Amino acid sequence: MSNIVRAGLVQQKWTGDKESMIANAVEAVRTAASQGAQVVCLQELFYGPYFCQVQDADYYSYTEGIPDGPTTELMCQVAEQNGVVLVVPMYEQEQPGVYFNTAAVIDADGTYLGKHRKNHIPQVKGFWEKFYFRPGNLGYPVFDTAVGKVGVYICYERHFPEGWRALGLGGARIVFNPSATSRGLSEYLWRLEQPAAAVANEYYVGTINRVGVEPLGDNEFYGQSYFVDPRGQLVGEAASDTEEEVVVRDLDMDKLAEVRDLWAFYRDRRPDSYESLVKP
Repeated sequence: MSNIVRAGLVQQKWTGDKESMIANAVEAVRTAASQGAQVVCLQELFYGPYFCQVQDADYYSYTEGIPDGPTTELMCQVAEQNGVVLVVPMYEQEQPGVYFNTAAVIDADGTYLGKHRKNHIPQVKGFWEKFYFRPGNLGYPVFDTAVGKVGVYICYERHFPEGWRALGLGGARIVFNPSATSRGLSEYLWRLEQPAAAVANEYYVGTINRVGVEPLGDNEFYGQSYFVDPRGQLVGEAASDTEEEVVVRDLDMDKLAEVRDLWAFYRDRRPDSYESLVKP
């Protein structure tokens, strides 16, 4: 019996308002589902601009509760209607004045499964995220979904190997990395870090980026969303670097056991020797 998971990534441009971004995302999920996708991930902070290019408290208005906010509730309906697992990155309000960069995970029957809060928060020019977000406090959860165990690692977190490994140790078969990353200093890393993480941790990675120049700054988001297998090889082509796209690919889950038996990285780990890594 085939052990294929058909997975999708949604790469969007900022439309100018939250409502149309959500509508476009819902339509993209339907498009992916019509192509047989069983799991779909949206981009970081999917319903807004990447407002972290500036420091402006007006953008706190983009926060919502998760799971009791309107977008999570809508996406639970969309997941159920289309029979797909959804990873939905949003701007979360835990309580007034306490905000997180968060991704909700929703099962294919519309059940809210939980959330990942971004743990690693940048504060550099054009990425003023500590103005908007507290560091995550939920660790590195792995979610049991209709397509198996799924993990989430958000944007800047991809520069930190520890979380990638924690997700692998939690049993993740696919890790999604929704992002908002722009041309310049780190673009060359886009095709290096996620394949390297997939190899080191022996799972699939789906990495998503937005496209276009947004009115809040001169960052040009370069798209190029893609899936990579546990050998570090792209599954099909990467998406456009300028246009919106729905990427749907078949991920062969039998390859996970094949690669893990070949390389045996988990067998050869030495956690007894790593104590110094977690000292402040």
